[in-house]
Amino acid sequence: MTKKRPRAHAPRRPAAGRTATIKRVADHARVSIATVSRAFADPQAVSPELRLRVEEAARTLNYQPSRAARALRSGTSRAVGVVIPDLENPFFTAVVRGIDIVLQAAGYTLLLASANEDTARERNVLETLRAEGVAGIIFVPINATRDAYRHVLAPPLHTVVIDRLPSNLRADHVTVDNVEGTRAGVTHLLDLGHRDVALLSGPLRHSTAKEREQGYEQALRAAGVPLRADLVYRGDFREGGGYDGMRTLLALPRRPTAVLVANNLMTLGAFRALHEARVRIPDEVALVGFDDMPWATSLNPPLTAIGQPSQEIGSAAADLLLGRIAHPDRTFRHVMLETTLVVRASSGTAVRPPRTRPAAGPHHRRAPVTS
Repeated sequence: MTKKRPRAHAPRRPAAGRTATIKRVADHARVSIATVSRAFADPQAVSPELRLRVEEAARTLNYQPSRAARALRSGTSRAVGVVIPDLENPFFTAVVRGIDIVLQAAGYTLLLASANEDTARERNVLETLRAEGVAGIIFVPINATRDAYRHVLAPPLHTVVIDRLPSNLRADHVTVDNVEGTRAGVTHLLDLGHRDVALLSGPLRHSTAKEREQGYEQALRAAGVPLRADLVYRGDFREGGGYDGMRTLLALPRRPTAVLVANNLMTLGAFRALHEARVRIPDEVALVGFDDMPWATSLNPPLTAIGQPSQEIGSAAADLLLGRIAHPDRTFRHVMLETTLVVRASSGTAVRPPRTRPAAGPHHRRAPVTS
């Protein structure tokens, strides 16, 4: 008796232990790999009969199509990568909040990663996001090496840079006026009568640190106060750097009577060093910090701070990215937001009658002051 051979189109059950792949789905549905790809990426591009066969084959094999692959093929990814240098810094988390509000309203999902101020980790994160087919990337760069981002962020990937400006990267970016913000803070201390004003700065590989040093120097020059190199300490924008920097300044034979600290985490370190040394704020050392954080009023004494519109920075960056996605060929844009000097107890009162100083020139806007 002759055995009946199975019909050519009978479905084949998957062998146990074998991983479902797009090729196995194509074989099972008796179609090409290209047809399977089109069926998932653009269902309207194939006939209903073929689409049904592909879907049935995928269910039988328990095959899950790659969302990233579909996004790359169709150009319809609704995910945006956001990379910040430090999750512990509340400035960056506030920026992310602004980004998320805008992206959520536009139907996009935010994928957040931290580079932890590590260039190798940052590159790995950026390469991973690119491979995942995100619609764009918003990030705070940490690598100052020339052309560090040219390849990993090359078109057609859309990129928006915030806070720090990397070398030689053509992209939309959002910053604040770091020069004017620092100039206003130092001028406030000079107007109170201080002449030995120090700066706890950050690493000069970051544009923010460079710009804040420029503002510091501009304020001293405008007041006719000589620049003392020993009053500029370059830390790491972290709490430990602020602590070490303040201890170094306090050990000087002619220590400063006032200090401007160039970011929020370093300000916390500076406060700790001053309290440990039993130095009275502001009677012995007046203090101004860059970044007005929610905890600024809880410090002892409350902190005079240069406020950045952190959430607005994030929302502006997200708006730029959505605009770039909609119009890839438009010219690159730079949004610069203003800072605000918020005066509290840590800077104290005048140590002598305020001096008279000339009004700011047309290229040096005075930041608004609130108290």
